[in-house]
Amino acid sequence: MDIRKTRTPLLDSGEPEQKRTEILEYFHKTFDIDERLYETLRDNETFLLRADPLRHPLIFYYGHTATFFINKLTIARLLETRINPAFESMFAVGVDEMSWDDLDERHYDWPPPQAVKAYRDQVRELVDALIRRLPLSLPIGWENPFWAIMMAIEHERIHLETSSVLIRQLPIDQVVAHPFWEICPESGEPPENRLIAVEGGKISLGKPAGHPLYGWDNEYGLHQAEVTGFKAGQYLVSNREFLEFIEAGGYGNRSWWTEEGWSWRTFRQATHPLFWISRQDGSWGLRTMLSIIDLPWNWPVEVNQLEAKAFCNWKAEQTGLPIRLPSEDEWMHLHGLARVPDQPDWGQAPGNINLEQWSSPCPTDRFRFGDFYDIVGNVWQWTETPIYPFHGFAVHPWYDDFSTPTFDTRHNLIKGGSWISTGNEATAAARYAFRRHFFQHAGFRYIASASPVALYQDQYETDRLAAQYCEAHYGGEHFGVANYPATCTAICLEMMQGKSLGHALDLGCSVGRAAFELAKGGFARVTGLDFSTRFFRLAARMQEEGYLRYAFPEEGEIFSYHEVALSDLGLDAIRGRVGFFQADACNLPVKFTGYDLVLAANLIDRLYAPRAFLTGIHKRMNPGGILVISSPYTWQEEFTRKEEWLGGYKRDGENVTGLDGLEAALAPHFRRLGEARDIPFVLRETGRKFQHSIAQLTIWELR
Repeated sequence: MDIRKTRTPLLDSGEPEQKRTEILEYFHKTFDIDERLYETLRDNETFLLRADPLRHPLIFYYGHTATFFINKLTIARLLETRINPAFESMFAVGVDEMSWDDLDERHYDWPPPQAVKAYRDQVRELVDALIRRLPLSLPIGWENPFWAIMMAIEHERIHLETSSVLIRQLPIDQVVAHPFWEICPESGEPPENRLIAVEGGKISLGKPAGHPLYGWDNEYGLHQAEVTGFKAGQYLVSNREFLEFIEAGGYGNRSWWTEEGWSWRTFRQATHPLFWISRQDGSWGLRTMLSIIDLPWNWPVEVNQLEAKAFCNWKAEQTGLPIRLPSEDEWMHLHGLARVPDQPDWGQAPGNINLEQWSSPCPTDRFRFGDFYDIVGNVWQWTETPIYPFHGFAVHPWYDDFSTPTFDTRHNLIKGGSWISTGNEATAAARYAFRRHFFQHAGFRYIASASPVALYQDQYETDRLAAQYCEAHYGGEHFGVANYPATCTAICLEMMQGKSLGHALDLGCSVGRAAFELAKGGFARVTGLDFSTRFFRLAARMQEEGYLRYAFPEEGEIFSYHEVALSDLGLDAIRGRVGFFQADACNLPVKFTGYDLVLAANLIDRLYAPRAFLTGIHKRMNPGGILVISSPYTWQEEFTRKEEWLGGYKRDGENVTGLDGLEAALAPHFRRLGEARDIPFVLRETGRKFQHSIAQLTIWELR
């Protein structure tokens, strides 16, 4: 079985049993390629090395792709029992290089690779059985159980690429040659790059609902634009062409770099591309994933976006032309004019993509598309465009932190795929974005255009639900109802009188107001945890920058624009005592422990396993610690299976309430302090629509 030449399956046609076989084969091929990737690591110790100081060691990524299956299938309610809760917590989050990632190695006791391999085998067996037995009907859409399976498969294919970049950054003596990963043997001098005119035209981007291929949420919706004509480089920028920039003092002349780019260059003390090796005899070498070779001058250069941008600025000065990177609109327009066939309608991949050629780049004049070369494949191509949501964008509830963390103007789109891009990555609609200083198997093509680059994302949070919670936490009061997070924390601080104010946990912190209020109230440290990146990324931004901007939906397409600041609430001085992280309350990582206070506000009726949370939270608290729970007990099967509800049902003809369920679950370790309290809160949904709810707040002391 050739595991290289795979195609992401069509999800809207065919016979169900044939489709089941197709998805099962796609799953196993994906796992097989992933295993081949980690076979390149020399020994157990290599798994524990950090290839990049701001990334986890490779053992994390080895476990992460497997735990993703379990975590997402649990959220999609396809699994009721976990395989290894400790692994599924340890390997769950921390992939992207984000300021709220916790990379302190003291918090991790990494298992040996053999244990992770055994776990991966268990996951593989479980998912195999699930694919074989789940009812399957076509088409497979967002809510179909098989969408969750496809999500996990495509996620693993993404990590084939990102992990291969990390392996490429390991010391060369830590990797071993592997026959599966053979590189291109062709090298030489490149042809001279030249600019070719590209006529303008209209573009329409975005997948409609019901598109036949699996897609990530940022691919859906609609974006239309008029693209002005421009000139584009016939080839990707080669190593030889980039050498001219280096020899012109490119890494030493600040005038060609953006402020962000110069800060990165200074920090890294970069003098040439990361994968180039300067030899003592004056020659250059190139680090591929598993070897060091003489630098092939006709291969595309691989750089980050900041380096590509600096080259374009230098090239513009040298030529007197308005040289820059293409926007996403311009890149997609060029792609459309070239009539590039899309997956899965390939007889053979049209370029150096999908692992169908080599496990490395190849010469820039190897694959032709009309007048241009490498429209797709070889290396990803950086653009000028920070990723943004198309009109009609909606977050997929099973993976709400795939796209939204990147809608921050700091992540630029890469287009076209690389030699190792497979599955969804190798489709025309793919939209992947990375921080501008990030390294992928990425290079660039430059264009000449005097047209300004349209930036479609501003600094205002536009996710409607997130904006509503920004308003609820940091906006004004409505109908005389006091701010809910502030009210809850005032009660917490009242109950903590005479007790240690060491470390507090705001569990289900949303956008963070309560965590800041607890720190202001005297806690030395406050940790905010939320499962939704949609929310905690905003809390983290508030902690980092001291303010948030959001666009509030007033009526239809009419928005009001707001800026809220911690300084306006008297909360700015305590930012350093607050930290935010992503975590699953039903399966908390071991490091989250030792709390004098735990606040769980409006959390338990949104958990998939509230009893698991309630029966285990005492292990995370100090003796005599206080647990404060508030909830409107809005039990919905959308969030919690009915058998997991704490209340809201009848048993033996008698009503069982949420409070009854709390008492039953907490009684072995806690005693209740005082009577339950009713706490009203108001969530403004639009300019004229408000949701007025009443939560019940109870206070529990650890025995």
